[in-house]
Amino acid sequence: MLRNYEGLFILNTQGKEETSKDLIEKLEKDIQAAGGKIQKVERMEKRSFARVAHAIDSGYYVNIGFEMTAEHLTAFRNKLRHDEDIFRVIFFHPEAAPRKEAAAA
Repeated sequence: MLRNYEGLFILNTQGKEETSKDLIEKLEKDIQAAGGKIQKVERMEKRSFARVAHAIDSGYYVNIGFEMTAEHLTAFRNKLRHDEDIFRVIFFHPEAAPRKEAAAA
């Protein structure tokens, strides 16, 4: 069953000749190859990190909304772990009910 997901991707552009546009197009193709259907792409901007992580001081942020089965998402996530162009990624299910927070006393 297809579900809607959003992925916040931090792209590693440091020391690369490819532009952020090229990396985003590659990422879109990877999502489609994994069985996903892209719904929206929100290009953010390159941002500096508060702390230098693994000798990388900044990354290009992009938010992509897509449909994919849970099984394909798991395989896609595992593939991204080996992709040097992806510094960090966070997936979430936007249709999930928001968490109830404790009422203030």
